[in-house]
Amino acid sequence: MMAAAREADAVLVAQPEVVKNVLCMEGGQGETSYINNSQVQSRNLEMVVDVLKETLDAIRLPRRPEKLLTAADLGCSCGQNTIFVADVIVQHMTDLYISRGHAPPEFSFYFSDLPSNDFNTLFRLLPDYSAAAGNGIRRRRYFAAGVPGSFHDRLFPERSINAFTSTFSVHWLSRVPGEVLDKGSPAYNAGKVFVHGASEATGAAYRRQFQSDLAHFLRCRAAELKRGGAMFLLCLGRPAAAAPTDQGRVRLLYGTLFEDSWADLVREGLMEKDKMDGFNVPLYAPTLDEVREAVEAAGAFRINRLEMVTGSPPVVDRPDDPGAVGRTVANNVRSFVGALVDARVGKALADELFGRLQRRAEGRAGELMAEMRLPHVVCSLSLARDNAS
Repeated sequence: MMAAAREADAVLVAQPEVVKNVLCMEGGQGETSYINNSQVQSRNLEMVVDVLKETLDAIRLPRRPEKLLTAADLGCSCGQNTIFVADVIVQHMTDLYISRGHAPPEFSFYFSDLPSNDFNTLFRLLPDYSAAAGNGIRRRRYFAAGVPGSFHDRLFPERSINAFTSTFSVHWLSRVPGEVLDKGSPAYNAGKVFVHGASEATGAAYRRQFQSDLAHFLRCRAAELKRGGAMFLLCLGRPAAAAPTDQGRVRLLYGTLFEDSWADLVREGLMEKDKMDGFNVPLYAPTLDEVREAVEAAGAFRINRLEMVTGSPPVVDRPDDPGAVGRTVANNVRSFVGALVDARVGKALADELFGRLQRRAEGRAGELMAEMRLPHVVCSLSLARDNAS
């Protein structure tokens, strides 16, 4: 019975290090891969593409427009969504140049994520390069490169990027707050794996970590943006009145069902309680005010638009079939945090955990289909003029 636990002992890693070195969306093209579990994100991105275009319109181009425009998607993962973003940027800026009587520029687009990201799968999705599309064949009209590293640190030379995007990423923390893992701290999150429903001290620790991370992220980007540069952000969010320990509908992914599945393994003797107590999902869904406060703390950007939108419902082949709903929910969660869970408890126990998550989701299929339309923060930023020199 404890064989799986012994396997986990062999791979156990301190979670703050795991976040930096292991966190990634599930690679490849299997059933639990990100590429096969990111249809909802695709729909949500299409809902806010006009805000992305507004952000691009806010870029202040010099009188003699540059012949090369550079853009980067941070937290790109390994699916089609980042390629969609690149295509939108290239097409919109091409149209903008032509509308102003200029020849279109060339484009460099950087796909950036942690080194653990499956860049190979991403690059295999890229069409061949051509300066112009033709004959009905899809072509890539930008030069592409991968940039491995954490967006919580510097990634590019100073004044080298015209536009940044980051979609479905900045809600991921750089680390689990230290006090949340400290057994002697009031914020120690015993018996839980997420901030939802935790103590007030735990919620405060997560909130501080998020705002510190976002402010530092923004300061890094401010150094890297060219004069007049702009940035588009899209991440999970929660209602304004909700406390940090009320993560709203995000709880449906990482709270209730997921957390109860961990508790199942502890109760059945398949996992030691300390394994669960030492695991926390490093994710925080902010309010609009919390994002605004982080932008103000960074002091480098002005806000063009900041709003909350309600996302698409789950994409399920047979939404009336509880089995299909359960499988979709379990695969989605595994595509997001599977690497972290594997690193914490080993693949055998992870298989057990996500199997229980699937069964629990099947039992609440109707509720999940009705409730899993997750709110998202949409943010358009421009580099403040006094930070563009």
